[in-house]
Amino acid sequence: MSTILNISQNHYVRGGSDRYFFTMGELLEKNGHTVIPFTASNSNNEPSEWDRYFPRAADFDNPSPLDIIRYLYNYSAFKSIRELLMSTKVHIAHFHIYYGKLTASILNSIDKADIPLIQTLHEYKLTCPVYSHLSNDKICEDCEGKHFWRAIPKKCNRGSLKRTALSVAESYISRILGNVDKFDHFISVSHFHRKKMIQYGIPENKITAIHNFTDVSLFEPNYSVGKYILYFGRVHQSKGIFTLINASLSVKELPLYIVGDGEAMPEIKRLIEENECEHIHILGFKQGDELRELIQNSICTVLPSEWYENCPMSVLESYAYGKAVIGTDIGGIPELIIDNQDGFLIPPTDENKLRECLQWVSENKENVVEMGMIGRKKIEEEFNAEIHYDKIMNIYNRFI
Repeated sequence: MSTILNISQNHYVRGGSDRYFFTMGELLEKNGHTVIPFTASNSNNEPSEWDRYFPRAADFDNPSPLDIIRYLYNYSAFKSIRELLMSTKVHIAHFHIYYGKLTASILNSIDKADIPLIQTLHEYKLTCPVYSHLSNDKICEDCEGKHFWRAIPKKCNRGSLKRTALSVAESYISRILGNVDKFDHFISVSHFHRKKMIQYGIPENKITAIHNFTDVSLFEPNYSVGKYILYFGRVHQSKGIFTLINASLSVKELPLYIVGDGEAMPEIKRLIEENECEHIHILGFKQGDELRELIQNSICTVLPSEWYENCPMSVLESYAYGKAVIGTDIGGIPELIIDNQDGFLIPPTDENKLRECLQWVSENKENVVEMGMIGRKKIEEEFNAEIHYDKIMNIYNRFI
C-alpha cells in the first residue's frame, strides 16, 4: 500500500476543508495506506506522531514584519518538508489548503523528490487572490484567473488596500513557485468549480471533479418531525444570512436557530432585536455532540448562500442525518439538491422566494421528513466513503 503525505494548513477542525482533510486521511488508513499529516504548528492542533515536522506559520492575530514574510514564503516549512522527505518514503503528496501558513515554499522539494503532487481545491485560490471570487461581498471575476493586480483598486480583501496588496503579492509569488505548474493533477469538489478553473486557464485534462463524501456509518438519521429550521455555518453576508433573517421575520410560527459566528454577527443581533424576533435564536459556535443534536432535531437545514459555494459539507451532513436542505441555486449547490425532492432550490438573495419556502415548510413538516429520507438514501448511494475512495485511487494510480 502507498504512503500518502496529507498536507493542509490546520491539524484541527476550523472549517469544512479541515473536516475533509481528517476524514480523507482516516479513509485512506482504513484501506491500508500509511497517511502522514503535514500542517502548520498550532496550539489547537490534534496530537500527531509527526508534529515534530510541523513548521511555525505566520501569526495572523498579531502579525510582525517577519510574519508578513512567512505569509509569502515560509522558510521554516521549506526546511521541515525537506527533513520529513529525507526520513521517510512518500508515494503521493495530497494537498488541501496549504497557502498562507505552509506557503508554496514546500512545492519544489516535493517535486524534486519525484513525488506526484495532487491537490483538492476547496475554494478559488488559483483564479482569485482572495480565494472566493467576491469583492466587497459581490461576485467578481475581474482578475480573469491571472490579472491579480486588478483586485488592488477594488480593495477586495475586507476593503483594505494593504490586505489586498498582500493577497495579490502572495498570488503572484505562489504562481511563480509553481502552484499550477508543479502539480500533476487537481481535484475540484464540484463540476461548477472545475468549469470555472478551466474557464480561467487550468488545463482540462489536469483537473477532475470529485464531490466530498460522508461516512454514513458515523451518522444516525432522525426522521421525527423537528421543531425548528437550522442554519449552521459562517455568519457572513456572502452566506445569505441577511436574506435569511429578513425572510424569516414574518414567519414567526417557525423558529429559526442560527449556529456559528462571523463578521455579520453584531448586525444580525441588532436586526433581530429591532424587529423583536423572539422566534430567531442565536446559539453561537457549536461542534461535536451539540451540533449533531441540533441537526438531528431540526425540521430541515438552510444554506442561503450568495457566493460560489463548492460542495458544502453542511448539505451532505444534513442529508446524512436525514434532514432536507433549503439551498440556493448557485455554485455547486444545485449538484447536491434536487428541488422538491430532497430539498428546495431558490434564487440567491430572493427574500420573497425564501419566505414562501419557509412558510411551506412550516405547514408541511411531514412532507419535509420524507424529503430528508430521500436525502439520506442519496448520501448512502452516491456520496459514500467507498465510492469516494475508488475515485481518489483512480487519480492516484495514474501517477504512482
